[in-house]
Amino acid sequence: MASADWSREEVEAIVEDYFAMFALDLARMPYSKAEHRRALVQKLNARSEQSIEFKHQNISAVLLDLKFHYLPGYKPRFNYQRLLAEVVADRLPEQRSLLEIAAADADRPVVVPEVDDILAVLTEPPKGEAKRPQMSERIALPLAGMTNYIEREARNRSLGLAGEEFVLNFERARLISQGRETLAGRIEHTSKVRGDHEGYDILSYDKSGAERLIEVKTTKYGRFTPFFASRNEVEVSERNPIAYHVYRMFDFRERPQLYMLPGPMSVSCELSASSFLARPR
Repeated sequence: MASADWSREEVEAIVEDYFAMFALDLARMPYSKAEHRRALVQKLNARSEQSIEFKHQNISAVLLDLKFHYLPGYKPRFNYQRLLAEVVADRLPEQRSLLEIAAADADRPVVVPEVDDILAVLTEPPKGEAKRPQMSERIALPLAGMTNYIEREARNRSLGLAGEEFVLNFERARLISQGRETLAGRIEHTSKVRGDHEGYDILSYDKSGAERLIEVKTTKYGRFTPFFASRNEVEVSERNPIAYHVYRMFDFRERPQLYMLPGPMSVSCELSASSFLARPR
């Protein structure tokens, strides 16, 4: 029976395996998570596949704390051990191939994806995570000399514009499905018409005709990826608590999904100061 504590050798093995899968995923090359887990069982003192799965999720959490993306399918679990945080932080800068692929992927131009039923992309927001342990706070900023890859993707203008255009289509379809064709025709792409200073991207409407101020945040990555919000966006959300909505697009490139966070961001999100890094509560 494997002991509760993971040794450094075990942690290093599973981190290297995670990075190998992640590079394949970003490069859109085939791999099998199940095969990787079974192979790891032989290297990790006969640890169970469930234990390996949990540790993969811990690695996802460490990567998010390092402002890096995480491997799809491994929901971040922030109750990770200090040793795991240290190994990931030590090894990530050495992953030159992975970092190059991640940088190219963050910068790659994006087009609006096609879906069969645009209204079906709506899903529930992620549940808030438990308070992070102290060791995760220690690596809450990118490593020295490392790129903040979450911020780098957020600066991809083609991604942001594609997300806004997708939401414009979604809003038109939503209002038309509710029998409000006239309102659908009045939707405004505010960030294009008036500029970015308004604090939201799209002016739409509820079924009742009330205004809906929509700020669109788009990522190609998973639902737990945090997003950046400007001070102006936060303040506009506070001044318009009923009308304001954040529409978070995720998994945007291949299977886009959307969740909504209505109301002031200070209520719907956990805000970290600077330009605000927001995580749904």
